[in-house]
Amino acid sequence: MKLGFVSDSLGNLPFDAVLNHAQRMGVSGIEVNACGWSTAPHFRLSSMLGNREAQKRFAAAFEERGLEIISLNANGNPLHPTDPAQGQGLKDTIRVAGEMGIRTVCTMSGLPAGSAGDSMPNWVVSSWPPETQTILRYQWEDKLIPFWTEIAALAKENGVDRIALELHGNQCVYNVPSLLKLREAVGPVLGANLDPSHLFWMGADPLAAADALGEAVYHVHAKDTMLNRPVQATTSLLENGSLMNIPARSWSYITLGFGHGEEWWRQFCYRLKMAGYDGWLSIEHEDVLLNSLEGLEKSVALLQGVMPSAPADFKPQDI
Repeated sequence: MKLGFVSDSLGNLPFDAVLNHAQRMGVSGIEVNACGWSTAPHFRLSSMLGNREAQKRFAAAFEERGLEIISLNANGNPLHPTDPAQGQGLKDTIRVAGEMGIRTVCTMSGLPAGSAGDSMPNWVVSSWPPETQTILRYQWEDKLIPFWTEIAALAKENGVDRIALELHGNQCVYNVPSLLKLREAVGPVLGANLDPSHLFWMGADPLAAADALGEAVYHVHAKDTMLNRPVQATTSLLENGSLMNIPARSWSYITLGFGHGEEWWRQFCYRLKMAGYDGWLSIEHEDVLLNSLEGLEKSVALLQGVMPSAPADFKPQDI
């Protein structure tokens, strides 16, 4: 496996400083935020599209420091009913990735409205009342599958081999069954960006998810979640309070090791290896209490101690 981080983890720093810190910390690459729910302070998508000179300068800054561009990230809602710029951003990200020889694009499935006449995304997480099923049929049959069939063709046209969908709340694809359902409908260009932090707060088990996804794991975000049991006991894990008010929330994104200890992350890395994954662990720092650089350094140190990085070479002797 290789270790890197998402560029927005140090989004408050200039581009060169981000690369210098990556080199100093000993990581191998950076996942670059390009659009969507990111202001993309280090990557101007519109300036990169079709601009070979700008692309070469950008890539050279990585190469000079012995770093790789892990992927381009277009996280957001590409199926937003009133914000078509998010879907266009994903398409342009795929085109730029193809031009730059980047084979993986990370994004999210998107979440349409609940019907043709609605203007806001509608996330269905209940089976009752019956209109929930009508909403799901509309979202999947009329919006999600046609959109991703088009995107799969665009990816193939541009030489992008893998689109890694993050299992994330407020998206049609948020768990293992929904990822596999869309993958079956569209094809193997779609796989999972497995981020345990979201599965924690949704009550799933990331270790079991790694087992179940197997070869469909295309990317991994390393981010932790603290489950605040006293608050959870009265509010549940369905939480819509301010992300900044950690003491009042039933769960919060947190620096690696502060929500789940080193032993859990050791098991996670090993289970990924068991499932056949030998790709990137891309740290995503979203802890509002710890300094970004400090939190990232702590996360890097933890994963460097537990992730397998060399190929296996042991086998029992033939005696």
